[in-house]
Amino acid sequence: MTKFLARAPRMHGAAFLLLALAAAAPLSAQAGDTLDLPLEQALRLAGQGEEVGLAAGRLDVASAAVGSARAAQLPALRLNSNFSHVFENARAQAVGQIFNQPNTYGANLNLSVPLYQGGRGVQGIRAASRQREAAAADLEATQTDVQLLTLQAYLRAQLAERLVAIQDTNVALAAARVRQAEQFEAAGRGSRYDVLRARVERSNLEPLAIQARGERELALLELRRITNIPENRPIRLTTTLQPETVAAIADRSAGAALVDSAALDALPGVRAARLRAQASDAQARIARSAMLPTVSVNLVNGWAAYPQDWTLPLRVGALETVDCPAGSADDRVCTQQNGGWFTDRSLQLAVSFPLFDGMRGRNDLRQARALASVADLQAQQARETANAQAAAARAEMARARAIFEAVRQTVAEAEEAFRLASLRYARGLGTQLDVSDAQLALLTARTNEARATFDLYLAAAEQARALGRPIPSPSATAP
Repeated sequence: MTKFLARAPRMHGAAFLLLALAAAAPLSAQAGDTLDLPLEQALRLAGQGEEVGLAAGRLDVASAAVGSARAAQLPALRLNSNFSHVFENARAQAVGQIFNQPNTYGANLNLSVPLYQGGRGVQGIRAASRQREAAAADLEATQTDVQLLTLQAYLRAQLAERLVAIQDTNVALAAARVRQAEQFEAAGRGSRYDVLRARVERSNLEPLAIQARGERELALLELRRITNIPENRPIRLTTTLQPETVAAIADRSAGAALVDSAALDALPGVRAARLRAQASDAQARIARSAMLPTVSVNLVNGWAAYPQDWTLPLRVGALETVDCPAGSADDRVCTQQNGGWFTDRSLQLAVSFPLFDGMRGRNDLRQARALASVADLQAQQARETANAQAAAARAEMARARAIFEAVRQTVAEAEEAFRLASLRYARGLGTQLDVSDAQLALLTARTNEARATFDLYLAAAEQARALGRPIPSPSATAP
């Protein structure tokens, strides 16, 4: 027991230390909580952003407008009720109290049926439907644009990381060569000039590595902005862009490089412009219908009550026999309404024809036709732009593929040349200048390969978007 008591403070101290470490562990984990971000997740996050949300909201607005246009063509049934109280009635004072009805209750069903509106209803539904289809096409185009922007940002960040790794490797090789030159100088096999040259070469590579890290941070910031990831959240890009995968994507895209007229018309941007032109044409027809007559039927079926007091009447209206005023003829029968509910029905057929409105209808029609003409021209312009973008995408695809094929074998040859130059220098058969030239050639070859892979994939993605086809996605994932 005594030993236990003597060990107790040490045990309590160890326990507190373990508790402190356990409490501190989550904090450190939170501070270094790196988000593994595959490309599919980045696309999903970007698809939940504001750009797609705005396009989806515009589609909801357009869908509601279609419902409103259809509702305007359907019969309308309304239940109306009212109550009024007259404090002084001039006619009752001038003619007689028979006209004095101080309280009036009313309740009726009002059925309105539009019979003819000059085609305004049909064209209104047509215009709203075309606007809704155009909004759907805009949503599709926005989703594709966001997908392409996310791909560009993701791959640009990945390319920046690749360039950082290349620059770090070059700095490490230059540092190793400095140590090797210093060893040769100490052994009497090298000169002071070789040591200074190696140090200068290493110093010249360090700014390039720093610049590459800065470009990587900028690329990651852009990716975080598109995917709505907090700026202080570290991320790790897990989807890699392998040259073999990109080459296969380019091979598949080569067979789909041709585009016909139907494919151009099916593009979301071209389709949206054409649908808006059709909606503008329907608006012009609506403006013309405003100068035509309208016919409608209005049926009212209700009840009215005229009680003498403020009490809500709860009985059926009727005429009750009352005593006639003094001096009335003997055969006179005097009646008085009991303040109950009397039926009140009417049918109205309305025909309205605009004879003169200050030339408003004519100017509205003129404005609508001008807007329709502008919309037609915009639709033609959108088609021409899409055709030009498809041609530019094909040209860019051919250029990127040619560069990719040219630099693909260069890296292996540059790596072998650098290995042989380093071996010759280590055995005293070559110079440091040979090693520096080989390393510079290797750096250039690796950088060109990374950029060529990046450019070829983006060219394939841009071509797919320009032709209205699904954007290919690399499936290789880093372990």
